[in-house]
Amino acid sequence: MNQSSQGVVATSAALDAIARLVEQHGPIMFFQSGGCCDGSLPMCFEDGEFVIGAHDVLLGRVGGCPYYIDGRQYELWKHTQLILDVGDGAPEGFSLPAGAEAHFVIRSKVFTSVQRQQGREAPA
Repeated sequence: MNQSSQGVVATSAALDAIARLVEQHGPIMFFQSGGCCDGSLPMCFEDGEFVIGAHDVLLGRVGGCPYYIDGRQYELWKHTQLILDVGDGAPEGFSLPAGAEAHFVIRSKVFTSVQRQQGREAPA
């Protein structure tokens, strides 16, 4: 797993799940909502199935797939690195599953002051 100052990275389990989904569905995308209930769960969609709004931010790419975040959520989390991983259980909402009885989860860590100085203030 890459632990640089990137806004979003993925574990090897998440990268494996992404590769399987792309093979099955074609291009996919992720969206980190700013909602109260699903705000901590990344949502995975077939590319184009979810409309990105003007206020949404492209945080980065994982496994070659775009990862967006709600603009208001980004303002709260801009000093935090999101780490995409896989958890047990079916996904909630309309998200594609990360595998049989598996879903994507997000973990996070706060950037160090050095990482912030290296340009982490602006989205990828």
